[in-house]
Amino acid sequence: MRAVGFYEHSPSLDAYQLIEEMPRPTIKPDEVLVRVYYAALNRLDNFVRIGWKGLNLAFPQIPCADFSGDIAEMGQAVEGWSVGQRVTGNSLLWCGYCRACVRGEQQRCEHFDILGEYSRGACAEYVAIPARNLVAVPEGYAMQKAAAASLVYLTAWHNLMVVGNLRAGERVLIVGAGGGVNTAALQIAKLTGAEVYMIASSAEKAQLALDHGADWVHDRSNDANWPKAVFLATDRTGVDMVVDNVGSTFPSSLRSLRPGGRLVTVGGTAGYEAAVPVNLLFGKHLSIIGSTMGSQADYLRVMGLVFQGKLDPIVDTIYPMHEFSAAMTRMMDNQQFGKILIQITPA
Repeated sequence: MRAVGFYEHSPSLDAYQLIEEMPRPTIKPDEVLVRVYYAALNRLDNFVRIGWKGLNLAFPQIPCADFSGDIAEMGQAVEGWSVGQRVTGNSLLWCGYCRACVRGEQQRCEHFDILGEYSRGACAEYVAIPARNLVAVPEGYAMQKAAAASLVYLTAWHNLMVVGNLRAGERVLIVGAGGGVNTAALQIAKLTGAEVYMIASSAEKAQLALDHGADWVHDRSNDANWPKAVFLATDRTGVDMVVDNVGSTFPSSLRSLRPGGRLVTVGGTAGYEAAVPVNLLFGKHLSIIGSTMGSQADYLRVMGLVFQGKLDPIVDTIYPMHEFSAAMTRMMDNQQFGKILIQITPA
């Protein structure tokens, strides 16, 4: 099969290669082999290529956690599915028997993995995945949108709704207006009945955020003092929640919160060192809440909303496999609004 992969950890995007001849994955009895139509990029792909201590991969490593496609082969223990059925799936891989999994908290599995992290990902003509991870893509639903949904909507849903306890009528500030998680967070917050404020890096992204439902957007390229702008825009009260997946912006985010507010985060795109003004934390009774991915129950719930059209994945651009490095460059330069896809097999 054809696949995109890299043979060693590297800071350079040039490490990615289009591999023309690679063996198809061998499936286990409880797995299916999916013929991939589209794969989607995530920031995880960049972190995995660079690598970290303890990340021991069987090279070549294949990137991409998200996919859509159809079932090409089923393991002997798989029931309830059929060859040719259109599917996507939860990219979170869990063991099913540790204490967290037994509690239904698959995102806290002691053997936690994500497609494209320790295991090989979906930027290939075929990917193997446990059948329990699958959801059927309804007839007529765009396979591009199906590929764009899973990781970011699961992540944003669990972060905002489960651990963040977002409620109707609250004010939410989202730091960044283009990435997949933030565009998902915008839609989830609006569906919940929250008032959404966003910080954009350009006038173009500010307008796109407004076009997609944001109530108020600040262009930081025109005015870097966005905590003051948020303070004035909220009648000098601040917001109830900040979604900050950048990390280096924590001081500004905490200043934007009302007393008793909370900051929720699922990552650190600018790095993992974040300064926290402790006086603001205790002086304003603030909370910082982190999470990664979500449970399978979260996944089924949010994907149900996606397929009902209540949440609408935004596709930014679609690249062919041989332009994978260009697609990564677009993501790392923060040029996108929504998800960047790789077309694998024409749907």
